[in-house]
Amino acid sequence: MWRGLWTLAAQAARGPRRLCTRRSSGAAAPGSGATIFALSSGQGRCGIAVIRTSGPSSGHALRILTAARDLPPARHASLRLLSDPCSGEPLDRALVLWFPGPRSFTGEDCVEFHVHGGPAVVSGVLQALGSVPGLRPAEAGEFTRRAFANGKLNLTEVEGLADLIHAETEAQRRQALRQLDGELGHLCRGWAETLTKALAHVEAYIDFGEDDNLEEGVLEQGGSTWWGRKTPISPQRLPSLSLFACLLSPTADIEVRALEVALGAHLRDARRGQRLRSGAHVVVTGPPNAGKSSLVNLLSRKPVSIVSPEPGTTRDVLETPVDLAGFPVLLSDTAGLREGVGPVEQEGVRRARERLEQADLILAMLDASDLASPSSCNFLATVVASVGARSPSDSSQRLLLVLNKSDLLSPEGPGPRPDLPPHLLLSCLTGEGLDGLLEALRKELAAVCGDPSTGSPLLTRARHQHHLQGCLDALSHYKPSKDLALAAEALRVARGHLTRLTGGGGTEEILDIIFRDFCVGK
Repeated sequence: MWRGLWTLAAQAARGPRRLCTRRSSGAAAPGSGATIFALSSGQGRCGIAVIRTSGPSSGHALRILTAARDLPPARHASLRLLSDPCSGEPLDRALVLWFPGPRSFTGEDCVEFHVHGGPAVVSGVLQALGSVPGLRPAEAGEFTRRAFANGKLNLTEVEGLADLIHAETEAQRRQALRQLDGELGHLCRGWAETLTKALAHVEAYIDFGEDDNLEEGVLEQGGSTWWGRKTPISPQRLPSLSLFACLLSPTADIEVRALEVALGAHLRDARRGQRLRSGAHVVVTGPPNAGKSSLVNLLSRKPVSIVSPEPGTTRDVLETPVDLAGFPVLLSDTAGLREGVGPVEQEGVRRARERLEQADLILAMLDASDLASPSSCNFLATVVASVGARSPSDSSQRLLLVLNKSDLLSPEGPGPRPDLPPHLLLSCLTGEGLDGLLEALRKELAAVCGDPSTGSPLLTRARHQHHLQGCLDALSHYKPSKDLALAAEALRVARGHLTRLTGGGGTEEILDIIFRDFCVGK
């Protein structure tokens, strides 16, 4: 009985085959026997440039360029004179590192040439490598693709590496590093193991249901749970009982239920990870002359918007990407909200209201010295009150009320306003109150984007959300099913989505989209 059960568990654990298996040292990536080379460091003049190769001819190329009979010690930097293999002309004196596969980034034999970063030196070494038989220039992302194909990275780790290369803020760096370290992949593999256990029991009954010994064993193990309570089950009652009460052990049943809850929680938070990767949308809004453009210039540390005492200066949406408290933000300056005096300003106000609906975080600005004006009262009633009245479950929008021009107030502060919501005082002119605003922004953006240094791994791409939603949808057909074959298929589909999330069974088109964002030398 147990031999058949463990065989099924092992088959389910293997899942869809990867694009290729791990290869020994000297093997080329799938579909290519070539050794690739490229400049891996940035373009332009620099102190040191790194040129790397990967493939079966890496060692041969190193010997040719250094005129050495033996390769240097593995993973140790060695000083060598590089020469042109055709003319014998010296190119540079460089540090070379030899990484025999599979203990390398790509899993293949690799070489790194650390040369002086002048354009002539880099060009000369690249041309010398191109003259070695069996070597060709690498395509964009080809080094990382070979690492994926050889099992060095799974697909979520590849995406984490891409995000780390493109990270512009501290929060993006933290999140990308966690994903590169495999946290999301480990989480998905744990979920897949849960489904593998459940699938093994169902498949065992389908394939060996005629075996009386197996049936008794399954019933002994699974009969202890009946929707969460202990109930003895006899073979005569089997057709009338819930399928999963008979087949799943209490632990497996509880784990599958917990998996559904975990998937739902991660899907509810999926938008946060995508905001962290692409940037949260922060919209500055308020009546005319409240200081919106001044605040945008202050936060972006550059003159993005024209500042003028004339009302209605800003008539269109002005956007700029900024790093706010370590989080990526698309900051929008909008027209002052009022009844437009002309068709151009009316269009600007319409666009401002449209952008307000799309905001993740609203910076609502008022003139602290003019809170009693009709425009301020109308803004508080229509914008601030309406957003504040929404429950967190109804909308993910958040709002910070900022009272600008605090330098014009008396020492007692703004006049008494019992209906005034919680707010921050700021002077864009003097900068007083800016530190408090930045700290409040940090807390709000951590809620909007998620804190990358704590909690579960975030879903940073629509692909992640698609596969987790597909897994959850498949599990929704699992328990209601009265047919063993349909139940097993639901588990297989659910597990297949988790497998594809980390790279198993992926199509070439999906892989092309992921790897095209890499530079040539990565």
